[in-house]
Amino acid sequence: MKQFGIIGLGKFGRRMVDELLKADVELLILDKNPEVVELFKNRVAAAYVADALNEETIRQTIPQDIDTVIVDTVDNMDVSILVTHYLRKIGIREIIAVAGTDQHGEIMEAVGATRVIYPNKEAALRIAPTLVSSALFNYFPIAENIALAELKPPEKVVGMSLIESDLRNVYGITVIAVREQEHESFSFVSGTYRLQPEDTLLVVAPGEVIEKMSHVRLSGGHTMGSKAGRGERPRGPLARFKRVFSRR
Repeated sequence: MKQFGIIGLGKFGRRMVDELLKADVELLILDKNPEVVELFKNRVAAAYVADALNEETIRQTIPQDIDTVIVDTVDNMDVSILVTHYLRKIGIREIIAVAGTDQHGEIMEAVGATRVIYPNKEAALRIAPTLVSSALFNYFPIAENIALAELKPPEKVVGMSLIESDLRNVYGITVIAVREQEHESFSFVSGTYRLQPEDTLLVVAPGEVIEKMSHVRLSGGHTMGSKAGRGERPRGPLARFKRVFSRR
């Protein structure tokens, strides 16, 4: 049975407790707030009310052979840095640290974090593209320049079978499953399945391919979906409203 530790029960830490408790794992939690610990102490294998800034506390409460420790003290950068450093010193193999900024994350990696999570940034990266594009419904970056996405099929291939459409070679996307208009969930289909205009495709593809197919800029550059060049201001209704309102 795998063992996990969570130091700091912030929003992300509490959510991880809920999710990990659904799996067959042993869970240890540590936080200096007794009220927060009280919420979970009867559901986990071990719960400690303690100040993680004390290195000796880390040594006494965190087993060296624990599989993974998650550090969610993002509200206090100094604490997160020191705790991560202490965990590395006692030999914890996998340390997942929650960071609020890129600079914070870089420091966490420098002091020993094996993985850095940016909850707010990652949520924004997933949600913003789906708001901009009417052809993109979900977007999940899963590796550098590789993403899982839900897309409408290109108009040119509607009516073709998956084999005939040759989406992988022509468009650079790999179709995993299809959700038909009248269905709520995705299903696996054969190569003879004929694409319909209201289908939703679950695909894996490079980010630039998804950009091209959904007509939305996913990273870098100027505002997503904007045709304005560098240095130009948006010319949409909100910008016009701002100009009118500011003159009042």
